[in-house]
Amino acid sequence: MIDKIQNNDSSKKYSFDEFIDIIRILRGENGCPWDKEQTHESLKTPMIEECYEAVEAINNKDISNLREELGDILLQIALHSVIAEEEKEFTINDVIDEVAKKMIRRHPHVFSKEQVANTEEVLERWESIKKEEKQEESEIESIKKVPRAFPASIRAQKVLKKAARAGYGVNTYEEALEKIQEALHDMKTLREEPSKDEIDDKYGSLLLGIVNLSIFLGSNAENSLTNATDKFINNL
Repeated sequence: MIDKIQNNDSSKKYSFDEFIDIIRILRGENGCPWDKEQTHESLKTPMIEECYEAVEAINNKDISNLREELGDILLQIALHSVIAEEEKEFTINDVIDEVAKKMIRRHPHVFSKEQVANTEEVLERWESIKKEEKQEESEIESIKKVPRAFPASIRAQKVLKKAARAGYGVNTYEEALEKIQEALHDMKTLREEPSKDEIDDKYGSLLLGIVNLSIFLGSNAENSLTNATDKFINNL
């Protein structure tokens, strides 16, 4: 395998299994010092960075760069899987098997006789099956499990959507606007030298209200802010 991989023939097309073997070699006794030092913890930031770089390629409609960035994400998946394999936790085949079974379970309208009328029903069924899989007894439990590692606006939007399905929060566009007005009023009534905690609390409530409004507008808060920032930069 090493001789085949060391071949510098640029016309060679590597398979998925060969790619995983390359990662094993890099992590092996005679491999790369950097690769051998990596752990699940040390690779957290690179995983996030590679995902954002792929999103940037999509935003730029740069297909060549997207192919490269997807490869970098695949590299992260391979590294984590080989590290887990070394620790006898799981293998890349376990990862593939689990996600394949998940796709089959969560698409009963495709892989069984269940019927759905539209995309909305598909998403509702997905959430229902997900809740059963994770043995979540309530929507509140589901809300608490939304990862804190998400970008703040994405996490807020997911939490607020789940809360709305559970009957919490505001129910109309007008009520969402009122919440923003209340938060703005609270900002105006801050004392002359408010503490950092007071500012964070009031400003955070205002931001949460704005994200909530985006749901009623059918907008993605993260994308809207990104586009507005781009517009600001382009107008400089």
